[in-house]
Amino acid sequence: MGLNRRQLLQSGLGIGAVIFVAACSKGTDSSGPAQRGGTLRVGALGTAARIERDPHANLSNDSDFLITSLVYDALTVPGADPNVAPRLATRWEPDAQRRRWTFTLADGATFHDGSPVTADDVVWSLRRLRTVGGASKMPVAAEDITVDGPNRVVLTVPEPNTQLPLLVRLMTFTVKKDTTDFTKAVGTGPFRLESYQAGNARLVRNEQWHGTPPLLDAIEITMFESVTALGNAVLGGQIDLASNVGAIAGRTAEGRGDLRVVRRADDTMLGVAMRASDGPFADARVRTALRLGVDRNALVSQVHSGYGKVANDILGTGDPIYDKSIAQRTRDVDRAKTLLREANFDTGRRYPLITKAEAPGEVESAKVIATQLADIGVRLDVVTQDSNAFYDQTWLKGALYTVSWGTNDSVLFYADKLMSSRSNRNETDFKDAEFDAATAKAMAAQSDSEYTQACRDVQRIQHERGGYLVWGMADGIDIASARVHDLPALGGFARVQLERAWLAG
Repeated sequence: MGLNRRQLLQSGLGIGAVIFVAACSKGTDSSGPAQRGGTLRVGALGTAARIERDPHANLSNDSDFLITSLVYDALTVPGADPNVAPRLATRWEPDAQRRRWTFTLADGATFHDGSPVTADDVVWSLRRLRTVGGASKMPVAAEDITVDGPNRVVLTVPEPNTQLPLLVRLMTFTVKKDTTDFTKAVGTGPFRLESYQAGNARLVRNEQWHGTPPLLDAIEITMFESVTALGNAVLGGQIDLASNVGAIAGRTAEGRGDLRVVRRADDTMLGVAMRASDGPFADARVRTALRLGVDRNALVSQVHSGYGKVANDILGTGDPIYDKSIAQRTRDVDRAKTLLREANFDTGRRYPLITKAEAPGEVESAKVIATQLADIGVRLDVVTQDSNAFYDQTWLKGALYTVSWGTNDSVLFYADKLMSSRSNRNETDFKDAEFDAATAKAMAAQSDSEYTQACRDVQRIQHERGGYLVWGMADGIDIASARVHDLPALGGFARVQLERAWLAG
């Protein structure tokens, strides 16, 4: 799944992470003292027809996004706890209303040509990102992105938003003001572009990077047009790291002493959207019955080949504030049948379950769910649509359909963008006054305790009567040579953060 799916959510003002400065994310391991030097050979998915050099355009190739993320700096990047970490911005702070956010740039930050990074460069870049990519990439109006001194940038939003730092993660790449030619890729990131040809690139260490300089001398990125070719390349030793290669290659690599399977938790959610406003699943008891009718462990085993974990009908499992005290829902066929009877659900009918081949395992998950729910008397016909038909005919309209999200944002991000009454991306047409109030309270929270309590209320309501059946989270699967250490461990697009990786001799 590419960036576009998340951008559907980000159109309009969204939300995401903890308010204050974060720690950098940890790698997957460390084996002895880190060693300097060497070239890491990375394979990533992409197609020649979608190659894009402009850092503010739609980077639908994983290979392009990886190159761009190492050559340029975003303001912030994903972190573990909190889930926003500094990059070009070293700290950020809101005003009392959580509307005016001030970002302070890293001391000594320079472009690859040696010129200093200024607030004017950043503001110009963010405004250009808004122009080229729209609100989906830069959710602040151009006129509300302003300079506040030589090293401070202010972003102002029309409504309280505790989570703006998350929305500027990953894609807010800074370029020199008035840049029109991006082929030279003059960025500020940990690596400099040495050569580029047909989607393949060689990047070399930027000794003047404002952060801790990378240990690797270079990273060579090769584009592969299929998961099979990518997997074969790492299994055959042609590359040192296959990024986001999937479960099939992961199973093949397990047990090989020369390779290591890197499992990044909370990478992809597969679930079911149940329309809550009207139709056969409008009764909360029916939605609970369906959630009780699935066997989550069997789904994770069959659909994700065991590379994942069960979920609990709450979106945002990787958020540090995710509430693990809510009892894990498990299969209870008898209780599900009772709830269906109490709700007078018509078990004599058949109901379509619409799916699409968008995320790995999505169609298979629909078939497994249909088989499992037959045990409680809910008879489903799985209908597979192509993506265009799905988004034209089913998304936001259908009574029952599969959904997938490929990055793991905060509990509050999903609540505001997918479940609040005001959202135009409300996949289940869920309208709940108590839920809306809790979401709004979290958005405007002025203390950690207020924020935490509001987010707990959001999760409790979602678990009790929300419109989602969230049965599991898939791991992101990378395969690496045993020589490669300190790879990213976070799910989603945090996989591009390779600046701390190193090679053992």
